[in-house]
Amino acid sequence: MTDLFQAAGLTPEAPRPLADRLRPQSLDEVVGQDHLLGPAGPIRRMAEAHRLSSMILWGPPGTGKTTIARLLAKAAGYEFQQLSAVFSGVADLKKAFETARGRRAAGQATLLFVDEIHRFNRAQQDGFLPFVEEGTVTLVGATTENPSFELNGALLSRCQVYVLKRLDDAALEALLAKAEAFEKRVLPLTPESRAALVAMADGDGRYVLTLAETLFNIAAAEPLTTAELASVLQKRSPAYDKDREEHYNLISALHKSVRGSDPDAALYWLARMLAGGEDPLFIARRLVRMASEDIGEADPTSLILAIAAKDAYDFLGSPEGELALAQVCVHMAAAPKSVAVYKAFGAASKMAKETGSLIPPAHIRNAPTRLMKDLGYGKGYQYDPDTEEGFSGQDYFPDGVERRAFYAPKGEGAEARVKERLDRWAAMRRRTP
Repeated sequence: MTDLFQAAGLTPEAPRPLADRLRPQSLDEVVGQDHLLGPAGPIRRMAEAHRLSSMILWGPPGTGKTTIARLLAKAAGYEFQQLSAVFSGVADLKKAFETARGRRAAGQATLLFVDEIHRFNRAQQDGFLPFVEEGTVTLVGATTENPSFELNGALLSRCQVYVLKRLDDAALEALLAKAEAFEKRVLPLTPESRAALVAMADGDGRYVLTLAETLFNIAAAEPLTTAELASVLQKRSPAYDKDREEHYNLISALHKSVRGSDPDAALYWLARMLAGGEDPLFIARRLVRMASEDIGEADPTSLILAIAAKDAYDFLGSPEGELALAQVCVHMAAAPKSVAVYKAFGAASKMAKETGSLIPPAHIRNAPTRLMKDLGYGKGYQYDPDTEEGFSGQDYFPDGVERRAFYAPKGEGAEARVKERLDRWAAMRRRTP
């Protein structure tokens, strides 16, 4: 009688994916993480000392988190026990801790590997604390999300966080070479299409081996061109989660590229966000903010153009409207920069909070009634456009408050002319009795 696993074809003799068959058998075989596993790497040092600390492995998919945890337990002589936060609950955790406690009593240490640990809620994460503290288990959690946002501070304080890097082209090439040696044949690719295959993998080692397995299976008679490769392999969307850290990383990169006057980098990050499925109107709103925050009066047209780009996208939609966003990105990156208005508004806001509810001086208060005029509202006010130089020099701050200078124009771009006028008016104000 067959069991469910045999019925599903999951017997030990069943075919396994190439990525699983090529899984490294020692830490030396793991590629792309030399900063952690090299001779001076912290994880390597722990393995060689046979004493492990609890840790969080944070990195993109396909960078070796599960493999490293398994090999680390093997190298240090720990019993490896694995849970997935997707499929496990409180009962599974209790059972794992009880099993680990029994091993500990027999002198055997346990490495408890928890995949997707960020999917456990806060209460479940708190449940790890006493068992990690007393050494019942050495916890190794794996996550693709920023631990600072997704894990309890109490749990983080008991773990080292190690960042795994996305695999570079050299590491992906090493995996392809390993696959070819295992299969005893070369991939049916031209040099150009091989480079395209590596680019498709986007730093994911598991995915590049999955693509390679597909190519081995089709057994092409001739090397595939880049166009033929694209027709055989459907390129996946780039890693981009619109409500998590990658979203904020990319918009930050776009903002800083514009602020740093680099139109080429700004276009790249804009294209990355659009390719990842970001809402173009979210980008448009951030561009409007950049126009006021980073450019200001150095180029006032940037704000007008940013609003116009948002309206153009509203009118045209994708993909036509995306060009308007690209245009304003280039304009703003190439524009002179000034944060004088941004700083001035911050300083004025601070003073407004400090001075409370002081009312305007009497001479600039509105006086629509006879009583208000009798109380001196509007008395002595000078209408600036009627003065000889179009400037009266009157004080507009509340009575009893010393005048402050918030806005200090940098003198860049259009703001240079603004600075010239303000300097002239300041001199006239000093001469006003």
